[in-house]
Amino acid sequence: MGEAPPSPENETFRQHDAGATFVLESKGEWYHAGFHLTTAIVGPSILTLPYAFRGLGWGVGFCCLSVMGVVTFYSYYLMSRVLEHCEKAGRRHIRFRELASDVLGSGWMYYFVILIQTAINTGISIGAILLAGECLQIMYSSVSPDGPLHLWEFIAMVTMVMMVLSQLPSFHSLRHVNMASLFLSLAYTLIVVSACINAGLSKTAPQRDYSLESSKFSVVMSGFTSISIIAAIFGNGIVPEIQATLAPPVKGKMLKGLIMCYSVISVTFYSVAVSGYYVFGNKASSNILKSLMPDEGPALAPTWLLGLGVIFVLLQLFAIGLVYSQVAYEIMETKSADVNQGMFSKRNLIPRIILRSIYVIFCGFFAAMLPFFGDINGVVGAVGFIPLDFILPMLLYNMTFKPSRSSLTYWINVVIMVVFTGVGLLGSFSSIRKLVLDATKFKLFSDDVVD
Repeated sequence: MGEAPPSPENETFRQHDAGATFVLESKGEWYHAGFHLTTAIVGPSILTLPYAFRGLGWGVGFCCLSVMGVVTFYSYYLMSRVLEHCEKAGRRHIRFRELASDVLGSGWMYYFVILIQTAINTGISIGAILLAGECLQIMYSSVSPDGPLHLWEFIAMVTMVMMVLSQLPSFHSLRHVNMASLFLSLAYTLIVVSACINAGLSKTAPQRDYSLESSKFSVVMSGFTSISIIAAIFGNGIVPEIQATLAPPVKGKMLKGLIMCYSVISVTFYSVAVSGYYVFGNKASSNILKSLMPDEGPALAPTWLLGLGVIFVLLQLFAIGLVYSQVAYEIMETKSADVNQGMFSKRNLIPRIILRSIYVIFCGFFAAMLPFFGDINGVVGAVGFIPLDFILPMLLYNMTFKPSRSSLTYWINVVIMVVFTGVGLLGSFSSIRKLVLDATKFKLFSDDVVD
């Protein structure tokens, strides 16, 4: 593993690269990148923001949310600049692992990025299937409270649908799905915020308590777990792969896509975090819809409105699962497909169906077995997103453009890397600690998602 894999800029290598030709085909416009970025970041995981705030409180919660937003926008912009610089030099990179290996000149970095991306993609795919199954369970319970179906059965239904959708051949082919995903995120955000306001103003509004945990150690651990969750919500980890879907030259296109994405973020993130935490305080669930539809007592907003929100969330989860599966599919097809035969030839179609179906079944099985949606977010954020989104982009920029050590840019990048290395280490410890503590609260294939 000491030497980097074959250079992707090598034309002979590219001609035989089925992962690039089929999965990462480059045909998109800037607004397609905006759709992909928005789906990758603005998902139902934003419904976890009130839960994250309960470990931070109002002031620190606002601060962390804002800092994460500014740093990730800056980080993704720097990543795009590095990719554009390499393309201008005749080395167009379409994979994060290739970019890191080339710029840092280290073969082991190639495999490190594969490992982290796989952890992120699999974690989010598991989380998406789990939350989609929970959405189906919520709808089912509202119609048939004592019905015989269990959470794992709804997860199995979601998995079957995902197996079908996984056959969409390329990242670019998801552009219309991800455009719909953008509007779905705005729609259920409006519904959730309206429902929270309605619940807060009603006579049956829950008592508000914004106090943090009693011991200082618990406060610190909960705080870093919450920071990890926010990092996961802002996280992307696939910016180079999204930029790869753009038709070259890509100069300036990703910046427009990022502006589109962060315009949606500014509307959705703050409104959900503020309204949900305001109403439920430190009793907020890891899925704020569950707080609005408690197991005991009536729903805190009109049932039809909440049901519509659940449907929108469910639909968008399929898009998110598809987006974060693309790197796994690209890796599989690089090895299994024959670029000299058509994308839909029997030679390539059969392995695609088999391998993608196995991957989705694997994710569905673990979603049913380990119902830990909030905790999975924290671990994925600390272990996966913080290295890829808060550390590596700054390092790649400094290595590529070599800003003067006396320049503000250089020191901003260094400070971000140092701070988030510490945050990542502490967040990993606190998130894994919470995962271990919660392990005593559930049984395999449980019907309850642990908060």
